Amino acid sequence: MYIRQMPGQARTRLALGDQDGLWGLAEHLQAETIEALQAANWQRANSGLPRHQQSPQPEPYDRPGRRRPERKKITAADLLAHRERMQARAAA
Repeated sequence: MYIRQMPGQARTRLALGDQDGLWGLAEHLQAETIEALQAANWQRANSGLPRHQQSPQPEPYDRPGRRRPERKKITAADLLAHRERMQARAAA
């Protein structure tokens, strides 16, 4: 399909669901800067702490065209099955 040959903000391209062209280089560089600052602040805030006391790592900054992987929902049955597998592994 020739959708990539259209300008990034062409209405046809946007109507077809392609959002890659919404941001230019400046916007992507700003998002990279935000992510770098978030990571640096997270590292400084958690330095010297044991892993179980650390805060979660910062999420990536949302960008057009970047698909976030969907997280699998974990049920109580999944947790119980995992615990049984770990206990069986430890007993072996």
